[in-house]
Amino acid sequence: MTVQKDFKRLVRSRMQKTGESYTAARLQILRKTEPPIDYAARAGMSDAAVRKQTGRDWAEWVRTLDAIGAREKPHREIAKHVSSLGAGSWWSQTVTVGYERIRGLRERTQQRAGSYQASKSRTFNVPIATLFEAFANARMRRRWLPVDVTIRSSTPSRRMRIIWDDETVVQLGFATKGAAKSAVAVQHEKLPNRSAVDAMKKAWGEHFDRLAQAVRRRS
Repeated sequence: MTVQKDFKRLVRSRMQKTGESYTAARLQILRKTEPPIDYAARAGMSDAAVRKQTGRDWAEWVRTLDAIGAREKPHREIAKHVSSLGAGSWWSQTVTVGYERIRGLRERTQQRAGSYQASKSRTFNVPIATLFEAFANARMRRRWLPVDVTIRSSTPSRRMRIIWDDETVVQLGFATKGAAKSAVAVQHEKLPNRSAVDAMKKAWGEHFDRLAQAVRRRS
């Protein structure tokens, strides 16, 4: 009871100073007493990493996207806006997913439609053209990936979209990591639950192990 009386006293004191209604004064005090949101933790990526790649940290992205009403917009429209502000295709997706997590539009590993996705990445000691070919060339792909897949779209050495044998979707992003190193990042989408996410992450780790051997023999 004492705590409640103290709170009401704070509200009335603010009302006298600002001329606000009780409801408005109460809301402002509640906002001040609530702990700040750890945007980086919710997004699953540090402020330093996203600022380095996009020029903005998470707080800046949240303000920017809130200003255009992004909470009410579909994923694709948000990503398009982020891309128009200078973020590359991979980072526009990363920022969009991070924002959706921050604003409670999806859980970690969950997509806006309710399904889940597994993310996995790895750096390989080969040029980006070699790494991309390992996915694009069917004969070479069969050496390390024991799954029948269909390539739906691709941009050489940048991105690829493939359909898994169970009709789930895999988005691939490729990046150069130096003169003789490159990385691939996988987002395996439309998974039914978190158990499937864990299983698919483990499977992609095993795929990457075989891929490392395949490209090592080729280089």
